[in-house]
Amino acid sequence: MNIRNARPEDLMNMQHCNLLCLPENYQMKYYFYHGLSWPQLSYIAEDENGKIVGYVLAKMEEDPDDVPHGHITSLAVKRSHRRLGLAQKLMDQASRAMIENFNAKYVSLHVRKRYTHPSIMLMGKMLMP
Repeated sequence: MNIRNARPEDLMNMQHCNLLCLPENYQMKYYFYHGLSWPQLSYIAEDENGKIVGYVLAKMEEDPDDVPHGHITSLAVKRSHRRLGLAQKLMDQASRAMIENFNAKYVSLHVRKRYTHPSIMLMGKMLMP
């Protein structure tokens, strides 16, 4: 398994992963907006064949009056590759990039209430100091 920075040519496969994994889906222009505006913040997990099995789509919030902080727009891992620590690794990479590139003081993430208990627990563990 390999975690790497997402490239423009990955964006369509990231959207496909989103369609397979999550009920909230974004138009392709939203992926391009993130990929072109903050290219250093989104990451993909790929299997040994180079197929995308997970991703994190991230951005910096753009309020100039607020402290610099990032936001995880979308995080997904295909069911076949869950419970391998990929979501944690993707979040760690994106968070580190926000701090190193934009001096982010914190990272926000919104979790839908309807998500399963394990998903909420995972997010809580990732975001706690």
